[in-house]
Amino acid sequence: MDDVSTGAIVPAVVKQPSVDSGSEVDKEVLCPICMGIIKDAFMTSCGHSYCYMCIITHLDHKSDCPCCGAAVTVNQIFPNFLLDKLLKKTTASQVSKSASPLEQFRQALLQGYEVSVKELDTLLSLLSEKKRKLEQEEAERNMQNLLDFLQCLRKKKIDELNEVQSDVHYIKEDISLVEKHRIDLYRAKDRYMAKMRMHAGEVPGSISWSSSSIDKDNSDQLYAYGKAHQGVPVSNMQYINEYGQSQASSLGTQRKEASSGLSSQHTGQSSLAVMKKKRVQSQFNDLQQCYLQKRRHLVNPVQNNDKRDSDVVQREGYSSGLSDFQSVLSTFTQYSRLRVIAELRHGELFHSANIVSSIEFDRDDEMFATAGVSRRIKVFNFSTIVNEPPEAHCPVVEISTRSKLSCLSWNKHTKNHIASSDYEGTVFVWDVNTRQSVMEYEEHEKRVWSVDYSRQEPSMLVSGSDDCKVKIWSTRKESSAMNIDMKANICCVKFNPGSSTHIAVGSVDHHIHYYDLRNTSHPLHIFSGHQKTVSYVKFLSNDELASASTDSTLRLWDVKRYLPVRTFRGHTNEKNFVGLSVNNDFLACGSETNEVYGYHKAISKPLTWHRFGTPNVDDSDDDSGSYFISAVCWKSDSPTMLAANSLGTIKVLVLAP
Repeated sequence: MDDVSTGAIVPAVVKQPSVDSGSEVDKEVLCPICMGIIKDAFMTSCGHSYCYMCIITHLDHKSDCPCCGAAVTVNQIFPNFLLDKLLKKTTASQVSKSASPLEQFRQALLQGYEVSVKELDTLLSLLSEKKRKLEQEEAERNMQNLLDFLQCLRKKKIDELNEVQSDVHYIKEDISLVEKHRIDLYRAKDRYMAKMRMHAGEVPGSISWSSSSIDKDNSDQLYAYGKAHQGVPVSNMQYINEYGQSQASSLGTQRKEASSGLSSQHTGQSSLAVMKKKRVQSQFNDLQQCYLQKRRHLVNPVQNNDKRDSDVVQREGYSSGLSDFQSVLSTFTQYSRLRVIAELRHGELFHSANIVSSIEFDRDDEMFATAGVSRRIKVFNFSTIVNEPPEAHCPVVEISTRSKLSCLSWNKHTKNHIASSDYEGTVFVWDVNTRQSVMEYEEHEKRVWSVDYSRQEPSMLVSGSDDCKVKIWSTRKESSAMNIDMKANICCVKFNPGSSTHIAVGSVDHHIHYYDLRNTSHPLHIFSGHQKTVSYVKFLSNDELASASTDSTLRLWDVKRYLPVRTFRGHTNEKNFVGLSVNNDFLACGSETNEVYGYHKAISKPLTWHRFGTPNVDDSDDDSGSYFISAVCWKSDSPTMLAANSLGTIKVLVLAP
């Protein structure tokens, strides 16, 4: 027979007060099912007592006694009045023992305990005094709480005031510095314009711009010519006069053209200034936050590699924070749109195999490679795409693969080597010159989403897969050098560009795991903030990491101090891999609205965006939801980027004013 006790299903009831198990009597009053004091005692035909609800629930599922296993039905249980009476007395006794003195006194009064008037007066006096004392203590506590709150509020507001005063002080200092340099620039401009006017007013032969001087020079020329050539026909003298008039007319034309050029130049500069001012006003809150952060030295000052700029800044008297913000403001207002400079087709129109999953520049930015569901790696010459007509837009190398491709990564040291990952879980290293695979790794059990070469150690690669594993590979070995087991699918991996031992891993668990490969038992830090799958991770610098997620946000992290820096919103990304690329101060990503978005790392809203049209189809809202940007890639240290969409269209875009 099965263990009968395991079959009992007990409803969620409040557990009765437990009693001292050391007494035999106490054990007798415990229900064998719920192990609490029996409530509404019922006894079975075999003589065992239970709580009514416990035994009824048990008999709904089984027809036996939980204690002895004897056959029992609902008709064979009866009320145990004697046990009920005993339990009520026991419960009353326990309540009495556990009751407070006040409760015991109240119970005594209710039960008719005799008390004299004098005793009642004494008790009332004591109770009144106790009540007054308690009210006073409560009032004191309330006053203390109020005082603590007000003091805390005052401290907070004083801190805010001090911060605002410091900010105002910084702003005043910076206004004075900027005004001083602005005046210096105006003076330099005036000197330059004066020189230009002076040069524009001079011609060979010391001919002045003034009409009186021109007339005088012409008269002198005629007089001298007449004296030197007496008897010369008047017609010849007339020619000289016409020559003089012609020369004066030419000078007048030059003066008008110069004036017109300066005027149009001023108009163009004025309209450009208005446009920049509008851009600043549209993102004023973000720019304000950026300025205050940098001015309070909450972010890194000017980088060491900008030493030349730093020297200029120190010479001009700028603080590092102001200089850094000036750089942000100048860069941010410099661009307002993405301009198409070239376009190519990756395959047949409206074919699902056109989707480009990855697009990457090589070491020298001379070539770029594309890969996707077409099972081909195509390598193009960037200069040819930009400078030659569309009929010349053919790949210089094309490599066929067994499976759909998810990611590419060029070796930054060996120019002709490129790594790929595919849907079958294989990582390849290819030689694009020979079109042959150099290495082939098949240890992953499921689709590999991401692969990346180390910049510091050219023989090292990292890959991440749906099998929840991160693997480190060496091109000198045929098997993985290291393995990191994780609890969720891996969507993206990336080496820190300044280290061969630090990697960032994006996962379906919404987190970014930052590892030191010298100790992979635990990550150095787990960055949390995304609400959905982390689809891409990219390093802007050794200390800055960008991530993309299907929660329609990008995020910027400080991997040195393990802090979130900024969240970028504007694009739409809820289900597809839409690409992420970074370049110094800029981030770019795709959108499921068939648009590519550009962000400045200091501003949370988009800097600009560009919409891909649908070839041979009206570009309407109905079509925009069907296609999406699938890959993006910046050209190193350049405002130029590549972007591809799900139709296989690849565009070369450049940031423009």
